[in-house]
Amino acid sequence: MHTLTDNLLDQISAAPRLWNGLRWLAEAGYGGERLAIARELRPWAGDQRRFLDLGCGTGAFASEFPPERYVGADPARGYLRFAGRHRPGRYLVSTGQQLALADTSFDAALICGVLHHLADGSAQALMGELARVLRPEATVLVMEDIPPPSGTNPAGHLMHQLDRGGYIRSDADYLALFGGWFQVIDHYQIRSGICDYAVYVLSRLP
Repeated sequence: MHTLTDNLLDQISAAPRLWNGLRWLAEAGYGGERLAIARELRPWAGDQRRFLDLGCGTGAFASEFPPERYVGADPARGYLRFAGRHRPGRYLVSTGQQLALADTSFDAALICGVLHHLADGSAQALMGELARVLRPEATVLVMEDIPPPSGTNPAGHLMHQLDRGGYIRSDADYLALFGGWFQVIDHYQIRSGICDYAVYVLSRLP
């Protein structure tokens, strides 16, 4: 049953500028994610790699990448319109399960806060499609919401309860989701503002 809280969250998420601002506040300017992107993807390393931001939303991380080599994909047209007006790069309307992109056309990818919104079949289809558009040994940075440790971060626990994702998985479940296409190179946890994330660094299997 749709509650008053659900209705309010629907209204907030339907307003890209408001949603973007509230997320920025809750995550303290996305400091944790930005550090992980810089450390794991090294997007300004001076090379010519192409980057795919799968589930880019309002393009919050577009500025972390060279604009001429960045593509953001998301199913929400309103978010992409906002991103196109305010963020550099190219944007593509897509659920991620059928990308209008050529095989092996990207060298690295970012997935932040996407998979915990998808049931297993949809998440597996997304990972398979991502594997198709990445070159062998390409790096993927996955950051997914997790509950804060018990007894810590009360604001984060509240945020976690409000999260719309219904498929927050265990480490074992994520590893199973990545298997077949990707090797896990590293795995750790971060906190960005009041939000806790599991971080997976993957390499596309040859």
